Amino acid sequence: MRVEFREEDFKVALATSVVLYGFDGEDLKLLIATKSNEPFAGANVLPSVKVRPDEDTFIVAKELMRRITGRDDWPVEILNAFSDPYRNPSGRVVNIAYYGTLRLDDNVHYNLQRSEYRWVKVNDLPPLAYDHADIVEYSRERLKRRVKRRPIGFSLLPQEFTLNQIQSLYEQALGKSLDKRNFRRKLLKSELLLETGKTVRSSPRAKRPSALFKFDEKKYRTLSLKGYDFVYQ
Repeated sequence: MRVEFREEDFKVALATSVVLYGFDGEDLKLLIATKSNEPFAGANVLPSVKVRPDEDTFIVAKELMRRITGRDDWPVEILNAFSDPYRNPSGRVVNIAYYGTLRLDDNVHYNLQRSEYRWVKVNDLPPLAYDHADIVEYSRERLKRRVKRRPIGFSLLPQEFTLNQIQSLYEQALGKSLDKRNFRRKLLKSELLLETGKTVRSSPRAKRPSALFKFDEKKYRTLSLKGYDFVYQ
């Protein structure tokens, strides 16, 4: 087999976008930006950046998120290459997209103040320019698969959380309601959770406080690596 490239074959730009999910204890959110230049000035887009010929897309994606959030310790993985010839009106741009998960806290929100980036609820996502809605949809399907095969809560939930919080996270990630009794039974059976002995009142209307749990980090890491079949009903 013979493959040759001509000079004009290299007139293709490369970019990367990151679909970053965060959970604030109540809502599963997605990080988006407002585009400041043409094309699509003022439109909503995913955090994106061009990639130079001598750069690695993974490193560029991590650096982009570090600049935005002030952190780079969140898990990230490649999604897919989005290469429709007409996805960008400026010319041919191939987008190598990534996705990651991040625990939202005050420091993350502080780093976004006075910037063009903001968190939006995944169920209230505004229209996105380019093919970024397709990238988000692809990431949602990936997230659903990860929820079923990997315990994702460690990177999204607070260090101590209630069973209601973890169920809310999984329901929003899967896009469906889960039976409370069955979900809790399977979750506790997995032995992933440790009781902290602490309680918290989830709202002023709550009749009684809720128990706080944390993950058994050793078991969590093991299951994260080898996977498991955890079907929520």
